[in-house]
Amino acid sequence: MVSLPMPQLPSEISGLQSLALDLRWTWSHTGDTLWTCVDEQLWERTHNPWTVLQGAPAERLKLLAADQKFREKLAAFVTERQRYLQTPGWFRGTENASQLGGVAYFSMEFGLGAALPLYAGGLGVLAGDFLKTASDLDVPIVGIGLLYQEGYFRQLVDASGMQQEFYPYNEPAAMPVEPVILPEDGWLRIGLELPGRTVQLRVWQATVGRVKLYLLDSNDALNSPLDRGITAKLYGGGSEMRLMQEIVLGVGGWRVVEALHPEVEICHVNEGHAAFAIIERARHLALKANLDFWAALWATRAGNVFTTHTPVAAGFDRFPADLLRKYLPYVEGALAGRGVKLEHVLALGRSNQDDPNEPFNMAFLAQRGSAMSIAVSRLHGEVSRRIFQPLFPRWPSCEVPITHVTNGVHIPTWDSAGSDRIWTQSFGKERWRSGSIEHAERIGEASDEELWAMRGEGRQRIVHNARIHLARQMRERGVDLEAIQSADTVLDPNVLTLGFARRFTEYKRPNLLLKDRNRLDDLLHNDMRPVQIVVAGKAHPADTVGKEMIQEWINLTRQPRYRRHVVFLEDYDISLAQELVQGVDVWINTPRRPWEACGTSGMKVLANGGLNCSTLDGWWDEAYEPSVGWSIGDGSGGAAEDVDARDAASLYDVLENKIIPEFYDRDAEGLPRAWLNRIRDSMGKLTPIFGSARMMRDYVQGYMPLAKAVRARMKDGCALAKSMNQWSRTLHSRWPSLHIGNVMVTRTDSTWHLVVPVYMGEVSPDWVRVELFADASPEYAPEVIMLHQEHAIAGSANGYIYAGAVTSARPLEDFTVRVVPYHPNAFLPAELPLIAWQR
Repeated sequence: MVSLPMPQLPSEISGLQSLALDLRWTWSHTGDTLWTCVDEQLWERTHNPWTVLQGAPAERLKLLAADQKFREKLAAFVTERQRYLQTPGWFRGTENASQLGGVAYFSMEFGLGAALPLYAGGLGVLAGDFLKTASDLDVPIVGIGLLYQEGYFRQLVDASGMQQEFYPYNEPAAMPVEPVILPEDGWLRIGLELPGRTVQLRVWQATVGRVKLYLLDSNDALNSPLDRGITAKLYGGGSEMRLMQEIVLGVGGWRVVEALHPEVEICHVNEGHAAFAIIERARHLALKANLDFWAALWATRAGNVFTTHTPVAAGFDRFPADLLRKYLPYVEGALAGRGVKLEHVLALGRSNQDDPNEPFNMAFLAQRGSAMSIAVSRLHGEVSRRIFQPLFPRWPSCEVPITHVTNGVHIPTWDSAGSDRIWTQSFGKERWRSGSIEHAERIGEASDEELWAMRGEGRQRIVHNARIHLARQMRERGVDLEAIQSADTVLDPNVLTLGFARRFTEYKRPNLLLKDRNRLDDLLHNDMRPVQIVVAGKAHPADTVGKEMIQEWINLTRQPRYRRHVVFLEDYDISLAQELVQGVDVWINTPRRPWEACGTSGMKVLANGGLNCSTLDGWWDEAYEPSVGWSIGDGSGGAAEDVDARDAASLYDVLENKIIPEFYDRDAEGLPRAWLNRIRDSMGKLTPIFGSARMMRDYVQGYMPLAKAVRARMKDGCALAKSMNQWSRTLHSRWPSLHIGNVMVTRTDSTWHLVVPVYMGEVSPDWVRVELFADASPEYAPEVIMLHQEHAIAGSANGYIYAGAVTSARPLEDFTVRVVPYHPNAFLPAELPLIAWQR
């Protein structure tokens, strides 16, 4: 690999380049002192080693090369990096490591650090944490994304308090990325067929510890101005531009995988944006192995994973059918004579596969094309099963094949230096790389004085940083010097500090605290038990309501009465998020249940001794217990206005009667003992569970059987995949011929005995299972009882008697006989959602 031009480093300090290009510095801060030595001012401003190196004068580099202490320090850090890369991590040390060829993780955005601004919010930050964790745990994963010329917008609040958006250019030369250079062909470019032309996509790579992130970029001089702009803005442009971006990500991204990592067995699409990778993967195999497209899909689908992050069906990307017909005919053309028609491919993205005019839904394609579909919290799993119910007609929602892996956060990215010391004392430096923490309650061995000192350090730091941010905001707006100087008086490092930062949008209700100004005023101005609030967040450029919510907070902060107690920090990004989660005492989260798929911002305060106060939504619905934090409301539904009023009143009640009194309840030594006990419980019980190491282990547990399945389907010229494709087609065409007769019931003691005739028609009895099913109810969990085949029905054509017994305590009328497909190698009902019920 080569990099773009930069000042020539003296050979004595050439190791700086590899350190600067490894984004491990976004979570391992042992090398920060190196960059301070190079250019302290530029380092403090950018926290981007690559920018620091590029900005270093040649004379400065020569001086460093001649400085023996600096060279020794550099050598130590280079050695430490090599040790990290070469020492086997958790996964490589497991007995099953050889059973996973590799994973390609596709995401529209990646939030690795402020130096690589390729993210908008939680989806991207989660994807960044995912790659960092893969590096720490040594899981064979590569990332696939886009290199945006402008990325997501930067925020400025104008004099009226309204958000304005700016799109600074992302100069690749200033970013810690390198072009992918092949030994014989030079810079890797991927050709992508779009209507009437082939677009050239340049391929870059970012190094994330042990992991590579490949980024596609259409800004190539060989392309037209329109095509050069495909990768201009994250989530920018209209429907057609969005479709082109998703084709670049999915189709172009899979071609990168084939070119650089043919060993990959698992294709993991993080949200539906990248779902075209599923089609491209099958298309590529069909050409390579001389297969029918649908047989190729049966072969590859076993290795596809889809994570959905969307809690409402309206949030899925949809495209007009005619737009897809314009952009995807290459699929049909490239597979001429291989059993595929474009309309049949488009049906994969429709609820009603027979409606040619239904918009194409990317999430539907992702679900239908994946063996495993995953929601991002337990509650979101329940919601997602209802959302995807239309793809499984007549199947009970509890059996819609959506499982869940609750998100987690990469703790080394988010913990403070103070909390890191405490965790290290209890568990050692390698704790987050081991895959799990045993006996996390040992965090309780830290003394009250140590915990409170850590919290004090965090609070002091957020107050200090907030003042710097605020002064900078004022200067950029041209505020007078006296007002700028007043920024040094905002907030108090000894006062209970509430924080929240998020996308400002209606369902997140960021203004719930503003519902009752009198009660808020009392909280902020209580001389004995004061409260202060730090707020940050962006609204989507098209979200007028979200912008008005920001304006409401800005107007409050500009009133003299509130100026010292409430601060809004502009241009929320990863760096600002790190400052907030390391410093606040209580993280407030107020989404309207169940609209928060997971939410990870509150997880980031856990390791730092911050506490959560949230509605029972997303991750907090499964994490909350009274000893670790506080809940807002009771989770009950109703009209939005009524729920908002109840939740606002609950939030004030919790603050007034629980949070504030406990924080200020001090003993003779000035320590809040009950508060510190709560911190211990929260840190010990929740941090390991909602860390990304646990999340990664859960995903690996899912990957392993899929890798085995995809290998089996690929074996012997994809023989198994071909037979499964034929099984599916035959069963689908013959399914209407099957019907179920009347059930006969007898009883002995507490057992019901059932006998039922099933007439298979043209369906082989080996291809189905006959079952009794009872759905979930307030008293009972769902229940499935297998019926066994007793004998053939005399005189019938393919008719059989099935029998079984029910010993359940629930009423017999809860049960219904049904027939479902069966194949020992299929993922059902995900791959074939047929079902027949007794009429």
